[in-house]
Amino acid sequence: MAEAFIYDHVRTPRGRGRADGSLHEITAVEIAATPLRALAERNGLDTALVDDVVYGCAQPVGEQGGNIARAAVLTARWDESVAGQQVHRFCASALEAVNNAAAQVMTGAADATVGGGVECMSRTYIGADTGAWVADPWCSYHNHFAPQGIGADLIATIDGFTREDVDAYAVESQRRAAHAQQEGWFDKALAPVKDAIGQVVLDRDEYLRPNTTMDSLAGLKPAFTGLGQVFDPIALQRYPQVEAIEHVHTGGNSSGIVDGAAAILIGSKKFGESASLKPRAKIRAFTNIGSEPTIMLTAPADVSRKLLDRAGMTTADIDLFEINEAFASVVLRFIKYLELDPAKVNVAGGAIALGHPLGATGAMILGTVLDELERRDLNVALITLCAGNGLGTATIIERV
Repeated sequence: MAEAFIYDHVRTPRGRGRADGSLHEITAVEIAATPLRALAERNGLDTALVDDVVYGCAQPVGEQGGNIARAAVLTARWDESVAGQQVHRFCASALEAVNNAAAQVMTGAADATVGGGVECMSRTYIGADTGAWVADPWCSYHNHFAPQGIGADLIATIDGFTREDVDAYAVESQRRAAHAQQEGWFDKALAPVKDAIGQVVLDRDEYLRPNTTMDSLAGLKPAFTGLGQVFDPIALQRYPQVEAIEHVHTGGNSSGIVDGAAAILIGSKKFGESASLKPRAKIRAFTNIGSEPTIMLTAPADVSRKLLDRAGMTTADIDLFEINEAFASVVLRFIKYLELDPAKVNVAGGAIALGHPLGATGAMILGTVLDELERRDLNVALITLCAGNGLGTATIIERV
């Protein structure tokens, strides 16, 4: 197997995923094309050397459907010989896209690829591509379907995480992200988004709430008690040992709804020599797993164990861990079950503070942790996300 090297990564800033968000008026294909343009411009890249662009998208409908990766290639004015494909693994879509792109290089099917993703949450809505998981009565009934917020609260109930625990995690995420932004840790990765006349509409993440405190979070009402009236009994059929679900998650300790896109340039050693580029890291291993589908959010620990076993590694071999902060309890469970030092997990904050553009997040957090490996002069990182329908994806990268 050939080695798959990471040569560069670029992302857009995350814009608030609402009608008043800075990116709301920018089309999904334009946001998707932005990091591709930046990759080409800052690396002097002959795009004809790239074989394929693989983009994740978690709501691949409307303007985000129809293979947005290929549309982004053409919108970015890349060479028309560059292919494109769109992949869907819910919240893990972009990391799956990176792994897919790397696999093409490893197997010799391609010399250079791009893996990434896009999600414009202000221009669509969660559940736009509902599918059988929710809409088919047999599938929903036999899998005890419940929305992810119910699963997050069920994790907190089973593992004993209190409202204070999840709020404290959220405050720390905000603190770390604000510090990272103030210190310019994200700047190297950011490609400003411009409008049709070339004016910059957003050049930094805008979802952060750096003044968040335990007191301000304590004033928020639990977000999923209403849904719980319908879905708690269904979830408890799957978990009869639980007397009642404690609803502890709010908008303040759950991931934020945002717009954004990211792209990672991956290639062989031969490609790097042809393009006169120096690799920053290599993709060492990756894998996927299915997990219990009612909670839907427990996969990160198990998929990480599976990946570490396959790579012949242990948690002690990993310098930094990056997990999507879908909900605070998801991260707390991950830390608990893998017995991790919290100081090594999401060192620059996460989606609670920065936002979670569903189909783009996996590539964004891989890029963030690569930058942190370089900044801290460390070597190895593990990236993982839980995903809808009870899925998990994980990847290990190593600096070169």
